Amino acid sequence: MSVVDVVNIAGDVVSQTELNNSIFNVPVKKSVLHQVVVAQLAGKRAGSASVKRRSDVKGSRHKLYRQKGTGRARKGDIKSPILRGGGVVFGPDPRDFSKKILKKVRKLALKMALTSKLQDQQLVVVDKIDLEESKTKVFAGIVKGLNAEKALIITGGKNERLELSSRNLPGVKILQTQGMNVYDILKYPKLVLVEQAIEGIEGRLG
Repeated sequence: MSVVDVVNIAGDVVSQTELNNSIFNVPVKKSVLHQVVVAQLAGKRAGSASVKRRSDVKGSRHKLYRQKGTGRARKGDIKSPILRGGGVVFGPDPRDFSKKILKKVRKLALKMALTSKLQDQQLVVVDKIDLEESKTKVFAGIVKGLNAEKALIITGGKNERLELSSRNLPGVKILQTQGMNVYDILKYPKLVLVEQAIEGIEGRLG
């Protein structure tokens, strides 16, 4: 078990807690993290780019003029790709960019991401973050006290006041344990865990 300090919202140490070595102390492999991050970003791509083919364009299928005798090109109907407003020949079609990643690989990558934050001393455990009202100014003071102006904060459950207070702070993101993912953990310089969330993380990855 790894023992880390637990701080309050002012940044003062109030206690200590143990972190499971099977989750927060595993060998970190950049290749696994890269594979999962690439798959996660690929899954966000819309893949909805599309064009109208010759058969999709609205218009008559009647030949514009006779084949021979006019001295002009041998055109077909008005939907021909060589005409303005006609169909597109080699344009994109809707496609699925998602990549399949094994469940155990995704779980392993999460453990590696958490381990990397602990090893880099960028993991902060806070006892609780309770706000009496949704105020961005109050929350900004809290993250400044935690030295976490650019951080991912993982909560044990839904905290509406916390989520509303953080919306206007571009460097901070709030996620519940269920929404924790490799990309966001690695993206933000610091990871802040509300102490209650540790149990949920161990339940999810244990």
